Amino acid sequence: MNTKSSFWMGTLWALAAITPVPAQSTSGKPNIVLILADDMGFSDLGSFGSEIGTPNLDKLAREGLRITQFYNSGRCCPSRAALLTGLYPHQAGVGDMVQDKGTPAYKGYLSKNSVTIAQLLKTAGYHTIVSGKWHVGLVPSAWAVNRGFDQSFTLQNNGASYFNSEPLYNDGRTVTFQVNGRQIQRHDTSRYLTQAITDFAIQSIDRIKDQQNPFFLFLAYNAPHWPIQALPEDIARYKGKYMQGWDALRQARYRKLIALGIIRKEWKLSPRYERAPEWNALSVAEKAQWDTRMAIYAAMVDRMDQCIGQVLAKLKAIGRDRNTLLLFVSDNGGSGDTVREWSYVTQKTGEPGSVNSIDSYDPPWGNASNTPFRLFKKNTHEGGIASPFIAWYPGKIKGNALSNQVSHITDIMPTILEVAGVHYPEIFGEEKLTPLAGSSLTHLFQNPAAKQHKTIFWEHEGSRAVRNGDWKLVAELNQPWELYNLKTDRSETRNLTGRHPEKVKELEKEFSEWAVKVGVVDWNTIR
Repeated sequence: MNTKSSFWMGTLWALAAITPVPAQSTSGKPNIVLILADDMGFSDLGSFGSEIGTPNLDKLAREGLRITQFYNSGRCCPSRAALLTGLYPHQAGVGDMVQDKGTPAYKGYLSKNSVTIAQLLKTAGYHTIVSGKWHVGLVPSAWAVNRGFDQSFTLQNNGASYFNSEPLYNDGRTVTFQVNGRQIQRHDTSRYLTQAITDFAIQSIDRIKDQQNPFFLFLAYNAPHWPIQALPEDIARYKGKYMQGWDALRQARYRKLIALGIIRKEWKLSPRYERAPEWNALSVAEKAQWDTRMAIYAAMVDRMDQCIGQVLAKLKAIGRDRNTLLLFVSDNGGSGDTVREWSYVTQKTGEPGSVNSIDSYDPPWGNASNTPFRLFKKNTHEGGIASPFIAWYPGKIKGNALSNQVSHITDIMPTILEVAGVHYPEIFGEEKLTPLAGSSLTHLFQNPAAKQHKTIFWEHEGSRAVRNGDWKLVAELNQPWELYNLKTDRSETRNLTGRHPEKVKELEKEFSEWAVKVGVVDWNTIR
């Protein structure tokens, strides 16, 4: 570690303070590690069909449970709010992003009628740590330090760089970093953000003096969200591997997903995204440029997996690996963002993948990340809301298990509470809590085929959907409803609205009732 990096980490730890936890012994309770990736697509892990090297997560998948029909809330802020509170994003006050749009469901910060996993686990004696992207409110009441976390190193908003905290937007906004509620700046271009997030997590575990009580770690990586920036040695491992192009890559991942049992062979590979060019129509120079973009993205996923391996090694070194529940999920599907075209983003055109470059991997590769599904992050078609999900708990979860039971990110809170033996209260502090929207997944730990019926709803910036059993009704902003039977067509290639108008009416009624309940507002009005 160089002098600048040592100084930054020393400053970070000088700011860190540990809040005392309740004194009762909870040695029988498990440690809990919750890992969240940012903008990672359904098929971006080896254990979910990818060619990217993810040996640590793949090992957890082999030894644990993969849920193949697990859903997020479509975008970073809403998914984080749902994950932390067990509520639909609108119920938690984060129906959109962190800007206040004037109604309770779109305040842009965690509501007073919600409580986080950390706040409840602290009542049971848990040490609580968060390291990484927070993004559920810029007001003090929504900061991690005020939402149950003893130790916190957080990005309050979206990351502008993986090497520093320079402005990303042309209005001068910078990424705000906090250590236990105190603002810091990252100007050390030698320290890669994914590694810094990991280092804080590991050192926070080391700083726990009372080893009798368990800990909860929320490890919220910013990777592989744009700007696509990675360490040169990681990029070098993938450079040239994507010269086959996105068409061939989607076919290869599709075949592997079927072979792994993640998807059914009856589900067709969705057509290439309509705005993505045919790979073979590109020039050699264009192919090389696109290959570099995907190599950088793959390097970001690879480095995240390496860092997760470091956390696993720490758990083993301190003898806590056998009594730890680990959950891994992504906050939304792969991104279709094109930051080079955004006038409000500071443009940098230096060495691709470096601190001097602002770029994204764009819809053609995002489409590949979401194989075999359609569309992207922000959409409520499967490409935007389907997540890879892994649960690992030695001796408590049946190894190398697959479950196709429909599950949702709101289920994570009740799952963790059940494992920790914590009751979700009606009142917390002086506030009446909104009842949980999710339900525990622990029944799948030993019986992955256990049947459960769930109706799940989505709304984000006018994109909306409802899934009830095998049926899904979905529409993008200002577009008509589409109806799919996901048992036979999860890749959403055959719209059945004309054949089943009664099912459309039934699901539309369910969606409307839910929308009123949680406070959804017509996006054409609210924006």
